[in-house]
Amino acid sequence: MPEITLHVLPPSHPCHAAIRALELKGLEFERVDLGFGTHAEEMTRIYGSRTVPGMLLDGEPVHGSRAILARLEEIEPEPSLYPAESVREAERWGDEELQDYGRRMPWGALHFRPEAMGTFGGAGMLDPAGTDFAIRTLRAMWKYHAITAQRLYDDLQALPAKLDHVDALIADGVIGGDEPNAADLQIGSTLEVLATVGDLQPLLRDRPAGRLAARWFPGRQGEIPAGAFPAGWVPAA
Repeated sequence: MPEITLHVLPPSHPCHAAIRALELKGLEFERVDLGFGTHAEEMTRIYGSRTVPGMLLDGEPVHGSRAILARLEEIEPEPSLYPAESVREAERWGDEELQDYGRRMPWGALHFRPEAMGTFGGAGMLDPAGTDFAIRTLRAMWKYHAITAQRLYDDLQALPAKLDHVDALIADGVIGGDEPNAADLQIGSTLEVLATVGDLQPLLRDRPAGRLAARWFPGRQGEIPAGAFPAGWVPAA
């Protein structure tokens, strides 16, 4: 058995995809939870990039969820994360075209309901002092992720088409089978983060994409009450 260390930031959905993949492969690993705000320096020191997740495989650095999943497939082929070539294209789409929605949507909604940031750490709604801290953090996150009100609005208008694409992948049997594959993990982890935004729950409810998220990633923390986004921003379900 290889020696595996996984460096993660607990709220990160790509980290959850990597964790789930290791669990599916039945591989033992050491999980290292990095501190929010200080993780970038540690990740840069080890992997040369500030983003999570990162995996040390017998000392070999592997950075990013897609690279980690592909490397795990090499060292432990069963159960396969890539049972068909179509899965690789769906995984790429989930990483390159959907994954950032799982960053911009929650951080964007929290700007309007900063006290809800505590629910992502299991602490519940923040008190006034905690909300002051959240507001400062959110300003930094909006800058880091290049979030603007216009970009949020545009993302929201484009989201139904993204969900339609996920539903089509499920209908075609690329994802949503009896066992999760790499695309299930990449896409499902992002959708489960989106489900923490109350305004988005009607868009996810009662459709295959919403059920996919809950199936593979149940029990995530975080709840941003509905009504966070300004009126008229969220498309009708």
